[in-house]
Amino acid sequence: MAETTTRFNKEMIIGDAIKAHPGAEAVIQKHFGGGCFTCPGMSMETISFGAMMHNMEPDVIVDELNRLE
Repeated sequence: MAETTTRFNKEMIIGDAIKAHPGAEAVIQKHFGGGCFTCPGMSMETISFGAMMHNMEPDVIVDELNRLE
């Protein structure tokens, strides 16, 4: 059976991304800071929205998430 990997995209909810891969938490913290983990928005805000709020490019974050092994 082929191994499946989670593909992240910029419309993915931040909280879902963190749940999808154990390494995603470190990537989110690197780009958005630790406050993201106590923010109620993490269960409804997308990576794209978080990037906009932090004046960042969402594709950079998504690319880094998709390079997780």
